[in-house]
Amino acid sequence: MITKFAICRSQYRRMFLSGILALLFVVSGTALKASAVPENSDEATLRELNAGYIQAFLKSDVGWYREHLADDFICILGDGSPIDKASFLKGTAEGPGVDDFHLEDLHIRIYGDTALVQAVSVYRRKDGTIGRTRYTDVYVKQAGTWKAVSAQLTRSTAPSS
Repeated sequence: MITKFAICRSQYRRMFLSGILALLFVVSGTALKASAVPENSDEATLRELNAGYIQAFLKSDVGWYREHLADDFICILGDGSPIDKASFLKGTAEGPGVDDFHLEDLHIRIYGDTALVQAVSVYRRKDGTIGRTRYTDVYVKQAGTWKAVSAQLTRSTAPSS
């Protein structure tokens, strides 16, 4: 009887240790996955830049854009007309013309040193009408810094997918 108990106890210890090791493996694997995307990853940086871009728009912060837009930045407006950085900055200084603003459907895709940031902005104009614009911003990473090189705005009436 003692032998049977010792064997069961021995098997129990092995199973317990195996379970603990398996748990540690799972936990360490989760920790490795979590640390595989560092806090300062490109995606996190691009999310911050997108948030900064929107705040700069809402606050007419020309300085933010001057720092984060490439010198050869081009914006294609909702009517299809292109404007350069200087015209974009001038328009920014005039104010946003909206009272309420939020984003839907944000996607960030990174291709090496180039990234696309896409979303739908929904806003209420000063006259109370609601507007929707789907946008794509193109960023390029040069010397370790992401700069917006292009923005394209498309007026939209369709709900986000």
